[in-house]
Amino acid sequence: MSKIVSPEIVSPGRKPELVPPTDANIARAADLLRAGELVAFPTETVYGLGADATDDRAVASIFEAKGRPRFNPLIVHFPDMGAAEAVVRFDERAEKLAETLWPGALTLVLPRRTDSPLSLLVSAGLESVAVRVPNHPVARSLLKAVGRPIAAPSANRSGAVSPTTPLHVAESLGDRVGLILAAGRCPIGLESTVLDLTGADPVLLRPGGVTLEELEALLGTKVLTPEHQPPSADPDAPKSPGMLASHYAPGCPVRLGAHDAAADEALLSFGPDTFVRGGATRLNLSPQGDLFEAAANLFAMLRALDRPEHSAIAVMSIPEQGLGVAINDRLRRAAAPRGPATLPDQPPAP
Repeated sequence: MSKIVSPEIVSPGRKPELVPPTDANIARAADLLRAGELVAFPTETVYGLGADATDDRAVASIFEAKGRPRFNPLIVHFPDMGAAEAVVRFDERAEKLAETLWPGALTLVLPRRTDSPLSLLVSAGLESVAVRVPNHPVARSLLKAVGRPIAAPSANRSGAVSPTTPLHVAESLGDRVGLILAAGRCPIGLESTVLDLTGADPVLLRPGGVTLEELEALLGTKVLTPEHQPPSADPDAPKSPGMLASHYAPGCPVRLGAHDAAADEALLSFGPDTFVRGGATRLNLSPQGDLFEAAANLFAMLRALDRPEHSAIAVMSIPEQGLGVAINDRLRRAAAPRGPATLPDQPPAP
């Protein structure tokens, strides 16, 4: 297996607090969350930037810290399915998926209950909520300790590459986060799959750690993809995180489908690349062509190659199957032109 890359250092002048996830530190993090502060914590997918999902001001502070477009919904995390059922309505499809795949890397978009205590900001004005139960011991311990649902997008500046290590969080957010529970690299390294069950047909809003094939096998029906949504769907009001055309973007331009790389380009390859030419710096997502290894390496390696001396990051083709669908989704968004609402490098708010 190739080495997982984690090259970041904390930016000068920023002093985020990284602490190990001991019982005492988890209790401290829970106290901070109940007090309306932000805490970064690990999940099996990526690190999340958590806030009390029932506190309007706390949720608003997520948007401020990330520089996140206000219309982009947030995923709300729960310790178990029973806790999620208190704020959203489950149908038979949702119950089957949750009972089979939770805790795990699946987010369900479900109708919001009228008596839900969640901040309206987590839904971005929609009548639905994106919910999941994470499968990471630190995340689960924190959720139990805080006793409240936690809204938690990825712990990075909006639109930038998602964080899979605590140093990624520190480099991206600095002192915008009160505390970082540092528990090493996230095992999956790719965001959760997001499935919309608010309509008659299940719709895959974002591919991720659970594959389309797994969902269709469990549901016994075809899962539609975003291009099957009605034409009236508003592209500027996405139903889940990660649906903006330009997202997960490094500072360097990303060039997809590369067969070689220029002398001043970085090369991100997949599978044996013995005969691939060029590249000032070369990293391989998985020399063995293992999509699971590639998913775990993706964001860390994009970060490692995102350097000013590189004119672009040339990326070799990834098979469009299994986890490759999710990997390619992230790469296409990283390569997309950036609109004014998705720029990740806005200056920090005063």
